[in-house]
Amino acid sequence: MSRIPTPATIEASPAAAQPFLDAVKKQLGSAPNLFRIVANSPAALEGYLGLNGALSKGALESKTRERIALAVAEINGCGYCLSAHTYLGKNIAKLDDAEITANRSGASNDLKADAAVRFAAKIVNMRGHVSEADVATVKSAGYDDAQVVEIVLHVALNTLTNYVNEVFKTDIDFPVVAPRKAA
Repeated sequence: MSRIPTPATIEASPAAAQPFLDAVKKQLGSAPNLFRIVANSPAALEGYLGLNGALSKGALESKTRERIALAVAEINGCGYCLSAHTYLGKNIAKLDDAEITANRSGASNDLKADAAVRFAAKIVNMRGHVSEADVATVKSAGYDDAQVVEIVLHVALNTLTNYVNEVFKTDIDFPVVAPRKAA
């Protein structure tokens, strides 16, 4: 059970959060628990959705964004995000089981994406303190400056949701996937 209330419906959420949740429902077909728990603070929900929406228009392909989300969720031990992104990875990004397994291990079976996922994993593991060589490696794989910035922001965005879900123990409303090891 969540540590703070998860509004049962969009209508039960704070009035200022309802338009944001309606937009989520329109896009995803539902308003998952993560969004409804963040809706306890309409400002936080607006901020999260704003960054998420802006990054979805960025230069990184959607498959790579999901790959990064899977790696970050596994490293941070977030069962909610691992469950959500496994579902989204399979059903929206069309990642196969072998790719999802590689992503959860901080890698990818796609040569270019592998550099991005490994860089993202290093950012998490090193808490941002990566080396010049780490940046040079991801750039030499074909990522430009904008894409490297977006990789960092996707790590931050996913870490944000990992922390929200772990702090509040958000009830998982996707097929459950457990992290391999405790965070």
